[in-house]
Amino acid sequence: MKQLKIIFLTAILFGNFLQCAGKSGSERISDDSDFQAVSAPVLPAADRPELYLPILEGKRVALAVNQTSVLTSRNNLHLVDFLLQEGVKVQKVFVPEHGFRGDADAGEIVQNEIDKKTGLPLVSLYGASKKPSREALYDVDVVIFDIQDVGIRFYTYISTLHYLMEACAEQGKPLLIMDRPNPNGDYVDGPILKPGYTSFVGMHPIPIVHGLTVGELAQMINGEGWLENKVKASIQVIEVANWTHATPYSLPVKPSPNLPNDVSIRLYPSLCFFEGTDVSLGRGTHFPFQVFGYPDPAFGEFTFTPVSIPGMSKNPPQQDKKCYGKDLRNEPLSHRFTLSHLLYAYDKSGKKEKFFNSFFDKLAGSDQLRKDILAGKNESEIRKSWQEGLDNYLSIRKKYLIYS
Repeated sequence: MKQLKIIFLTAILFGNFLQCAGKSGSERISDDSDFQAVSAPVLPAADRPELYLPILEGKRVALAVNQTSVLTSRNNLHLVDFLLQEGVKVQKVFVPEHGFRGDADAGEIVQNEIDKKTGLPLVSLYGASKKPSREALYDVDVVIFDIQDVGIRFYTYISTLHYLMEACAEQGKPLLIMDRPNPNGDYVDGPILKPGYTSFVGMHPIPIVHGLTVGELAQMINGEGWLENKVKASIQVIEVANWTHATPYSLPVKPSPNLPNDVSIRLYPSLCFFEGTDVSLGRGTHFPFQVFGYPDPAFGEFTFTPVSIPGMSKNPPQQDKKCYGKDLRNEPLSHRFTLSHLLYAYDKSGKKEKFFNSFFDKLAGSDQLRKDILAGKNESEIRKSWQEGLDNYLSIRKKYLIYS
C-alpha cells in the first residue's frame, strides 16, 4: 500500500512538473528510505524505478547516458535497455565525451551514429556541437540525464549537463536528473575558476573538488543563474537512497577509459594537472592516474613506458619512452587533493615556464596557480590565495545540498 501511495503521489507531481516546463524551478523526488539505516545498500536513482517509471509513461524520452548508466540492483543492466524492456518510448540517446560505450579517448570526437544493439540514434554532444539543437529535442517530451560524475570541475560530464540544461530551458523541455553518489563528495578543495577562464573543462565558478552530486550541481547552476541569459531549466532530481556525503562509494563501472578504479578516481584531482605539462600521468599504461613520470631519472626510481592502448589511450604523452617517477597505486582511499606531486615534478624538471603548456591555466581555472609556482611558493602559501573564494563557495553550496 505504501508503495502504491508513492507511485500515485509521484504521478501527481509529474503533472505539475510538465506544466512548468521551460519555467524557473526544480523538484526532488525521494521517499522515506532516506531515513533508513546507513547500512542499507546505496541505491542510485536508476535503481529506484518505482519513482521514475510513472513519470515516463506515455512520454517520448531522450537520454544523456553512457556506460555508467546502469542499474546495479539488476546486474548492471543499462538504463536504456531497462527502459526499452519496460515499454518506454525511447527516441534517442545524447552521447558525452568518451562515447556511449565509454571507449573513446579523452578529447576524441564522438560521431552521430546508430547504436547497433538497440537501433537508436546516437546524437553526439562531444563533436561539432556540445548542445542539443532545437531539432534534436523537437520529438522529445522529457530528457533524462544519468551519467556518473567524479566530483571534479574539469571532468566534462558536468559541462554536458550544463548545455543540456540550457537547451531544455530554451526549448521548454523538462529534464529528469537521475542522481548518483559522488566518489569525491566527502570534501571541497582547490581554487575557484575565475572569469575569463571558462572552457569545456571548467564552466562554473566552483573549486576543483566541488563536493556536489550532479543533482545538487544542477540546482546550483539554476539557482545562481549560470545558464546563458540566466534561463532556468525545469529540472526534477530523482535522489540516491541511503547515501550521504560521508558515505564511501565504489563505482560499479569505470566512469571513463583512464579512471579504472577507486584509487585513480581519488588521485584524479591531484594528478590531472599533469595534462597541462609534458609529464606522463600513466596514460598508455594499465594504471593511469596512479603514477607519474618523465624520461629523466631525476624524477624517481619507479619506471614505466607508455604505449598505445586502443580503448584507453591511442597516443599517450611520452609514448614508447621510458619514464621515471613515482608509483601511487598504494595510496589510501582517504587521499585528498594535493599540489605536492605537481610541485615535486616542477622542481625536478628545472624547466621553469616551459614546464607548463597552454592547457594548464584552463585546468587551474586562472593563471594564479602557475604564477605562484613560478614564484617559488610552497603548497601552504599557494592555498592562501584561494581560501577566501573557497569559503564563499562553501556558504553558497549549503543552499543546494540534497544529502547531509
